[in-house]
Amino acid sequence: MANLEELRGKIAAIREEIRKETANLQDSKAVYELKKSFLDKSGRIGQLMRYMKDVDPSQRAEFGKNVNALKDWALEHFNSMDEEMRRREVQAQYEREKIDITMPSHRRTAGNLHPVTQVRNQLIDIFSGMGFEIFEGTEVENDYYNFTALNTPKDHPARDMQDTFYLSPDFVLRTQTSAAQIHVMENEKPPIKILSPGKVFRSDDDATHSPMFSQMEGLVVDKGITLGDLQGMLDVFVKKVFGDETRTRLRPSFFPFTEPSVEVDVSCFECGGKGCNFCKHTGWIEILGAGIVNRKVLENCGVDPDVYSGLAFGIGIERVAMLKYGINNIKQLFESDLRVLEQINDK
Repeated sequence: MANLEELRGKIAAIREEIRKETANLQDSKAVYELKKSFLDKSGRIGQLMRYMKDVDPSQRAEFGKNVNALKDWALEHFNSMDEEMRRREVQAQYEREKIDITMPSHRRTAGNLHPVTQVRNQLIDIFSGMGFEIFEGTEVENDYYNFTALNTPKDHPARDMQDTFYLSPDFVLRTQTSAAQIHVMENEKPPIKILSPGKVFRSDDDATHSPMFSQMEGLVVDKGITLGDLQGMLDVFVKKVFGDETRTRLRPSFFPFTEPSVEVDVSCFECGGKGCNFCKHTGWIEILGAGIVNRKVLENCGVDPDVYSGLAFGIGIERVAMLKYGINNIKQLFESDLRVLEQINDK
């Protein structure tokens, strides 16, 4: 038979052991692990019950009472320790995450729109103010809309493989946003006044050209449209982009889809037209191509050229951005160099 006094001694020893071991604990996880080692069914306190069969039957109730008292005390002790440890951990977290609001904050660089996007938005605002509606065509066009309907014959050099990205004999990556005007004129009756911005693709690559770039096509079709309307409209455009002193001039040129066709120059906004390195000492800078819509193009779209006439112009958005911001290599607009982009912000 087990001696009750000896078993009481074991109970007291376990109680003292719990006190000593919990005094050295550093966190709530350690409290949890120690608690399991004593209070689980297979733990130190639970194992005391195996002595029950060896205790005198008359003393078993008292022994069981002593074990349960130890269990209740241990549970309360561990819970108290766990609460204290969690309080300390929360306090330590507060200390780690504490912010001194009197210290200078970390500088965060504000982002801004890409120069091409800035110019695109500015041009849309300018022409929208003149009553233009926005029409965005597709970047993949068939041969008819990209060439034939724009009065570009089958043997025209612009169709050559070295200039155009062909996806198949009938489909190309559009070489100009002018294709959009055909879609609009086929589906709408004059008067028409649309602006079509978007990406275009040509097999060309040097300091001022890229295989992919942004263009903005403008089209006006109505009765009595003349070159005077074109120049007056472009005068407003260049003054808003390059300054009130900027002037325009039209030089004869050739495009299959306009007749007459013109190249549009602006007076140099660096030297005021006096001549400098920026304008190659001519006083003028070429900026876009334009003209009166060819009668054949109107006929292709079912518009009577004896009743209506139209003007069209195509603006290279990267071209305007390079001139406006003094960028001499178009690749700087595609490399996303922050040293370049951080200097350009019209907001």
